[in-house]
Amino acid sequence: MGINIFLAIIFAAFLHAIWNGMVKKQDDKYVALTAIVLGHVPISLVVIFLNPTPSIQCIPYIFISSIFLVGYEWCLLSAYKIEDYTKVYPIARGSAPIFIVIITWILFDLNISKFELMGILIISSGIIILCLQNIKSFRNYSAITYAIGTGLFISFYSITDGYGGRVSASPLSYTAWLMILNAVAFLILLKIINKPNMIKKVMSKGKKVFFIGGTLSYIAYGTVVWAFTYAPVSIVAALRETSIIFSLIIGSIFLKEHFTFLKAGSVLVIFFGVILIKFF
Repeated sequence: MGINIFLAIIFAAFLHAIWNGMVKKQDDKYVALTAIVLGHVPISLVVIFLNPTPSIQCIPYIFISSIFLVGYEWCLLSAYKIEDYTKVYPIARGSAPIFIVIITWILFDLNISKFELMGILIISSGIIILCLQNIKSFRNYSAITYAIGTGLFISFYSITDGYGGRVSASPLSYTAWLMILNAVAFLILLKIINKPNMIKKVMSKGKKVFFIGGTLSYIAYGTVVWAFTYAPVSIVAALRETSIIFSLIIGSIFLKEHFTFLKAGSVLVIFFGVILIKFF
């Protein structure tokens, strides 16, 4: 993996951490996630206007990925409904790279070195251990099931986007069309789960998340899809999850969260995994 691709993924991870920090700060997670999903639309329209039209071959991937994204969003909202954000999110994000490795190994060509595989598993482990400090305080352990389901859907749409981005001939346009379709599907999901007037709530309570968070989320997602066209999905996905390091730093500085020994250990473990991926 070239240094430019590596740095682009780390930059995407940084942006991912920023918009996740905005979601974390928002009291109503339904409003926050709706603001992010709908906030993808304005920048997507700009990207579609300025970039080449993606190839016809990528259209099935866009539709399939949008379905997986809705599954991811449903699982995430279901987890948030019964348990706190900080408890379920590390499980979701940490399990995703593991699922990607397993699915890719079974169905496709994994095509990574032993050190890269070790790095991916170490990064995932470093993220998942963050939930250990809260495991005893879980009110409802079904939240863990939803969190794992979230990670599984992350792996599904990541693999789909890996192939879709490669055949699209325009990863940014691919991402734009995917985000618009996902926004439409998400509104249908809100209707199904009986969450009315969410657009009004976003405009009254989540404008900053909509405009800033949605834009940052799109840039991060588009950058990762672009990286999928140059590097194995499993490696890109694992490096994307280094966003947890930036999230811990942002939480400590701006959200006044305690930077515990467990968090420090998690950062060191993740950093070691990154070293294995990049330098071995």
